[in-house]
Formats: sequence, structure tokens, C-alpha cells
Amino acid sequence: MDRDSGPRVRVPEQRAPEKPGTTDALRFTVLGPVRAWRGSELLSSGSPQQRALLTALLLREGRTATAGELIDAFWGEDPPSQALATIRTYASRLRKILGQDTLVSESGGYAIRTDRGALDLTLAQDLAAEAEKARAAGDRCQARTLINKVLGLWNGEALASVPGPYADNQRTRLEEWRLQLTETRLDLDLEVGCHAEAVSELTALTAAHPLRERLRELLMVALYRSGRQAEALAVYADTRRLLAEELGVDPRPELAQLQQRILRADEELARPADEPAPAPAPLKPAQLPATVPDFTGRSAFVSELGSRLATAEGSVMAVSAVAGIGGVGKTTLAVHVAHQARRHFPDGQLYVDLQGAGARAAEPETVLGSFLRALGTADPAIPDTLDERAALYRSTLDGRRILILLDNAHDAAQIRPLLPGTPGCAALVTSRVRMVDLAGAHLVDLDVMSPEEALALFTRIVGAERVGAERDAALDVVAACGFLPLAIRIAASRLAARRTWTVSVLAAKLADERRRLDELQAGDLAVKATFELGYGQLEPAQARAFRLLGLADGPDISLAAAAALLDLDPHAAEDLLEALVDTSLVESAAPGRYRYHDLVRLYARACAERDEGAAERESALSRLLDFYLATAAGVYALERPGDRLVDHLEPTDHAGLAFADRHAALDWLYTEAGPLLACVQQSSGPKTLRRGVDLLWATLDLGESGANAKQYETAAITVRNAARTSGDQRSEARALVTLADVHHTSGRFDQAEQEAENVILLVEPEQDPMPSCWAPNALGIMALYQSRHDEGERYFNQAIENFRGIHDRPGEASALCNLSRIHLATGRIASAVALAEEGTAVYDSMGHALRSANGRYALGMALTQSGRFSEASERLLEALDVFRASRQRLWEGMTLFRLSEVDLASGNATDAAVKAEQALTALRGVGGEWRRGNILTVLGRSLSDIGQSERAEVCWREALAIYEALGSREAEQVRSLLSAVGSDSPR
Repeated sequence: MDRDSGPRVRVPEQRAPEKPGTTDALRFTVLGPVRAWRGSELLSSGSPQQRALLTALLLREGRTATAGELIDAFWGEDPPSQALATIRTYASRLRKILGQDTLVSESGGYAIRTDRGALDLTLAQDLAAEAEKARAAGDRCQARTLINKVLGLWNGEALASVPGPYADNQRTRLEEWRLQLTETRLDLDLEVGCHAEAVSELTALTAAHPLRERLRELLMVALYRSGRQAEALAVYADTRRLLAEELGVDPRPELAQLQQRILRADEELARPADEPAPAPAPLKPAQLPATVPDFTGRSAFVSELGSRLATAEGSVMAVSAVAGIGGVGKTTLAVHVAHQARRHFPDGQLYVDLQGAGARAAEPETVLGSFLRALGTADPAIPDTLDERAALYRSTLDGRRILILLDNAHDAAQIRPLLPGTPGCAALVTSRVRMVDLAGAHLVDLDVMSPEEALALFTRIVGAERVGAERDAALDVVAACGFLPLAIRIAASRLAARRTWTVSVLAAKLADERRRLDELQAGDLAVKATFELGYGQLEPAQARAFRLLGLADGPDISLAAAAALLDLDPHAAEDLLEALVDTSLVESAAPGRYRYHDLVRLYARACAERDEGAAERESALSRLLDFYLATAAGVYALERPGDRLVDHLEPTDHAGLAFADRHAALDWLYTEAGPLLACVQQSSGPKTLRRGVDLLWATLDLGESGANAKQYETAAITVRNAARTSGDQRSEARALVTLADVHHTSGRFDQAEQEAENVILLVEPEQDPMPSCWAPNALGIMALYQSRHDEGERYFNQAIENFRGIHDRPGEASALCNLSRIHLATGRIASAVALAEEGTAVYDSMGHALRSANGRYALGMALTQSGRFSEASERLLEALDVFRASRQRLWEGMTLFRLSEVDLASGNATDAAVKAEQALTALRGVGGEWRRGNILTVLGRSLSDIGQSERAEVCWREALAIYEALGSREAEQVRSLLSAVGSDSPR
């Protein structure tokens, strides 16, 4: 096997090794072409034979090589008669280049005298030694970094093109060392949990070095930890067969033992090594919010909870749950206690607001993803399902002492997956409900403050001098607050900010609200009364902002969106919002973003219902919708220049934001995804429905990216149902467009086709041209996927005609590219290439980056079938760059899949397998099972071509199961592949 045919780790461009402070010193490289530099100047090293002499001397690292040794190195047992003279000639030439002090003659031989750091090989040896020490000390991250630096010193084949038996032997030695280093680095990858990423590289390496059992062993572990047990076992079967055929031996005992551990589903094997590595900052989270400087009272609770946390090391699961009504100070108490207990949890503290009091409580799997990232788990290593995330979370916490603060929980079911399972960790929970069904939890019921504690808190905020002068009035104030900490804090803050007010003035104001004080006696109404007190102290403009902003759904709101809702310029809106932050009625989630506590939002809406007319409430939400729609239309126009959809959206009365480039526009779109889609769901009334539907269509990227697909689909269903209820066929048709696109992205093709058919039934082209253009294009795609080629061609031709009728050139280009795929599927390859080129040219002429990538995707497929593999690869790689920059995970994964097809067709099965593996990783959680089946089929063919037939069979069996479940025609193709290897059913 050719040495250069194997895979290579991607490394930076090779540079000569540099020694600080010696910019004009000599430096040499042998881990690639043999070269010499003086400073930044590349020196001529002469003929191959002259480089052979330089190589022989460099590799002796300063030791003298005799003339006889050099002759043996050059010619072996058959030197020419003038060998010694030839050696002397080469040495003389090298001395002129390097200098007499560098190449010296002594004892009848020659030597090169340089500093140790002048040769890349010695630098690599030193770095490798440091890596070995770091690994022995348990610092796996540092070891990985150092080994990657070592591998980065290679620049292709060592001693490239240097002749002679000595160079051949050294080249083999260095290549073996390089492979050993690669194995060590991959072993470290697995130890730190990067198993999914390692699969593609190991697949390529095992293909290049099929008899190297250590690589097979690492691949089995990587597959097993990626949840691909059957493929891991198939690797063993392939290895056993290959060793028997090639060498007549069995796998080494370590490989056989690994197979048995996988068969037993060994839990120890399923997780990385236990020894901890020195953790970077994210591995030691410190997420606790700041404790309030004026924390007051609650001494019994602080002592009780603190004692429980201090003894967590000996408890299997130390959980304390604090319950009480909203505003009673649960979070303040929990954060204060957690800070005091930090010394007992040296490995960090995690915190999350579970939003349990609102309509949309945080999903446990989302929280687990955030926790795992904070604990150092890479995104690709985070599983998809709740159970898998919870298991990995517990494994990550094992052996560590971490405090988890779960704030504002909805119920016990929400927090169970978030609890640690081993001694040393503890969880502190706050909730409005008592966690009586949480087994083993220490329950604490938090009541209102005592009068003494309430007065002490009021005094700390307002100041002892003012309160001391009016003690009775101060007692009246805290009594009017119902002794609720949040109400006291709001009242005291307002008083502290108004130096002209006396405590009696505040007490008199509260005395006027006797009816509200009566309501404080009844459950949650106590919270409402507390908020009413703070609300009553707001200036009129602040109160209006508080009321209206509470109408908007979503996790938070940006300053720009808030300004639009309030119909104010951003500076005036910011002043009001910051004033609300000062009174604790609004929180600052991040610079320029604001949010309500769940209960405060409910109260703000109640105020709006009471104090704002219906017309003003509707106008506020209408302005917000206008802002989102106008801004989203601008983003859409930047992403898709010339697309006529923006000309057929509902008009808006308020302007949106403008962006300098598409990247800034996309940043805005994905940052605003949550609030924007929540706005769509709120826009189901007769006056806002059409704009809400159009907003959804203009943000189609959110559904196609996969990141927000679930929330996008929920919004689409909401507005579709609203349109049906109201009999608005235009809105229903447009909602179905978005819903069909979600189904297509998720691989639910039958549902996508049904929705597209419904669009055609609902509207005529003259009524609403955009759905009438889009629907046949979508139906053509579904027909293509299901091999109904004649039907698909009719649909695409209809779409082309419809798009041309409204002068929508990007739409026409889309249909042309799709029609290209029909021609391709029916053997009309030349016309397929021409159609794809025509569509791509239209996109390019309009500066349509994202859709140009779609055109290149179609063109790459056509070029592949025409045998123009180099061009196909170029077009697909261009598309891949755009899809990645546009955060389109579906199309990133599908483009990697098409690139794997190019590699397979061009005979490069190893690269095909690598790209197919990368495609599977990119499409996790998006794209649907049918697309996964397609990728598995190509992956199996690639693995079969590189001799990994057992693993290929596993891939084909999985693909067959997918196709049979879907009733797909591709099942027959996979059965043929399995029949060729003697298996056509799952095992």
C-alpha cells in the first residue's frame, strides 16, 4: 500500500521550527520534505542525493557519521567505486550552504552541529515527551493539545523523495511513530468523550491500515459509545475475517475481550475514563446568581438548610425543597444559603430558572443540555433523548461535589431527571408547590416574614435614620405589604429613590388600598396585592410600559421590540425599562434584553386588562407584530434577493430594523426566534392573523434549520387552526405552506404532500399567487422522493410557469433545479446538468447566496451522475460553506451525503465513509428517517468497498428496517445489497 494513500490529520501549514530570539539561525525539517532555512529564507538543499546526506547527518542529532556509515546509508551493499569521493563532493556543497561551523569534519566523518530546537523532529520528540508526562499526571486535555502540536509538525510523508536504504528505513520508522501518536491522540479523544467525532477519522484510518488492530479496537469503542453497538460488533467480525484471510491468525486477546464487553453492554465501557483531567473554566461551573447584599432574617431556615447541605457528602441524594407563595422570598433564601454552602461543593454550582409558574415551563432535556455544556460536555457528545441526557448527567456528576439550585420548579416530575444520583452532590429546589411526591426530599415551607424581620429588611433598604424617626409608620408600611419580602423590597426601593417622601407619606398611600390588603389574605391574591403596591408607585409612563410589555409572550423581549410595542424611540423605551428594572418589576436578562418574572407578567396583564382599553392592547401587540414582520421581511430579502414573497406580504404600519449584511440579519433572526414565534402564536385574531401567518412564512429558515423546528411547527398549527376556524382561506393556505415545509424538513413526506395538496384546493393563482407557485414545487419534490417521476415533472413545469407568471426568478430557479433532479432520475443526464446550471446562474445573477447553494447542490448531483467528479465536488463544497454559514443543518448534512456519493463514485471509498459519518452527525434530530436510511445505505457501500463488510451489513440492515417501516421503494435496493452478502433480514 502506498504510504501517501492513508488519511491525514488536518494540520496547519508546516513552518520551520523557530527558536525565540534567533530569527537568522539555521532550522531544518525532516517530517515532510527535507528542507533548511536561515531565518525566513528557504535554502537550496541541492539534489536528492545531497538531501540524503543532509538527512543522514540530521537524524544523528549531532553525532558524527563515518564515511563508511554514510556510504552504507546511500548505497547499501553495492556502492559505486567513487562512493567516497561522491560523499565528499556532497559534503563540500552542503558546507557552502550551511557554513563551516554547522557542517564539520572530524574523525574521518561528518556531523551537523545545531541547537536541539533547530530540527522539527527533536521538537516533536520533546513535545511528545511532555504529552506523555501530562497524561501520566491525569491532564488529558493538555496531553491532547501537545500531541496535536506534534502531529501538526508533519507535512506529508517524512523524508519525502529522499533516496537510499537508510532514508527508506527511517521513513518507515517515522511513519510508524506518527501512527502511534495518532492512536494515542484518538485514545485521548475517547477518554474525554469525543467518541462521535472520532468515528469518521477512525473509519478512514482502519481503511488505510486494515491490519492494525489497535485502530480497530478504538473504532469499536467509539461506535459503542456513540450508541452503535451492532456496528461495533461488526468491526470485530470484519477484523477477525481479515486477519484469518491475510495472516491466518485470530485477533489479539484485547480485541476479543473488547467484543465480549460490548456483547455484555458493559456500562464501564460506555463512558470515558474515570480519572479527572484538570478542568478548564467551563468544567467548574459557578452559576449562582448574586446574593442580595441586604439579605435579612430567616436565620432558622438558613441554619436548617445550611446543615443539610453541609452533610451532603454522606448522603446518597441530598435534596431540600423550599415551597411558598410567589414573592415570599424562596429564591432569595435559596441563593443566600447556596452561597454560604459553596465551600462544601468545591467542584462547582449549577443554577437554572425552571419557569414553573408560567405557561411554558422549561423542558428537562433542555436544562440537561445546558448543564452538560456547563460541565464540559461538547455539543456533539450530548445525546438527544431525555433518558440518555439524564444518564450522562449523573455519570458526569459521579465523584464530584456539586450543588444544583433548581429555582421556580413546576412539579416533582420536572426536576427528577435533574437530580444528582451519587453522594457528594446536593440539590436545592424552590417551587410554589410542596414537593410531597419527591421521595427523600427535605421539605421546607417558607411563610411570610415576622414583623421584626420585615421591619429590619425595610430599614436596611431605606436607611436607619429615616425609619428610626417614623418607626410606627414603618410598621404600618410592612404590615400593608403583608410582610411579603418582594412587596417590602419594592416599597422600600421606591421610598429610597424619593428623598422628598417621608415614611408617613408612603404609609398613607398604602392605607388608601385597604381593599387590596383584604385580598392579601387569599392565596395567590397576596402576590397580586404585593405587585399592586409597587405598580401604584410607578410614574404614569412607567406604569403604561409595565402593563403593555406584559402582554407579549416569549421568554424575553429585546429593547428594539419593546420600543416598537410601546411606540417609543429606543432611548425613551430604555429609560422606562431600566426604571422598571430598578424597582424589580422587570429583570435585565442580558444587555438590551428584558424579561418578567412569571408572576409579575400575570399581574402586568391583569393591570392591562383593567387599565387599558381593548383597542390599546390590540394596538400594542399589533405594533410588535409589525416590528417582527417588517424586520423578518428585511432578513428574508437579504437572504433571498429578488424573491417575490416580500412583495406579497401583508403591509405593516411600523418599520423594522435594517442590517448591514446577511450575517447580522441571521444573528438577529436566531436570537429572536423564541419571542418571534411566540408572537406568531398570539396573532390568531381576525385583525392580526394574516400578518402572523406571513411572519411565519418569512422566517421559514427557523423551521428549516432544525434548531427551532418544534416551536415553529407549533406556531404553524396554531395559525392554521385559527384560519380554519375563521374561514380565512388565504391565511390557511399560507399556514399550510409553512407546515408542509416543516414536515418536509422532518422527513414526514406523506404529511407534507397532503398539506401541499390542500394549498392548491384552497386558493387560485389569481387570489394569492405565492402559495399557488409554491405548492406544485413542493408536490414535485414529494413525487421525486417517491419515484413518481412523470407526476413530479408535471408539477415542476407548472411551478416554473407560475413563477414566471409573477416574475419570481428565484422561484423559477428553484423549480428548474428541482426539475433537474427529475431528469437525473430518469436518465436524462445532460439536460439535468443544463437545468441545474440554468437555475444556479439565475441565483448567482441576483446575489442569492443561500439559494445559490441549493442550486449548487442540485448541480453537484447532476455532475456526479455525468462522471465529472472533480466539478461535482467543487460545487458541493461551495454549497456546504454557505449552508454552514447560514446555520442550515439539514442541508449541511445532505450536502455531506452527496459529497460521500461523489467520493464513492470516483473510487475513494474511505473519504466516502468519512463524509457519510459526518452527514449522520449533522442530521441528528433533523431530516427524518428516510434521509438517514439513504445515508446508511451509502455508508454501508463505502465500508464494504474498504473491506469492512460486517459493519456494512449492519448499516444496510438498519437502512432496510427504516425503509420497510416507511414503505419506501429503496428497500428493494438494500435487499439486493444484503442478498449479495447472504443476509436480507435484521438480526
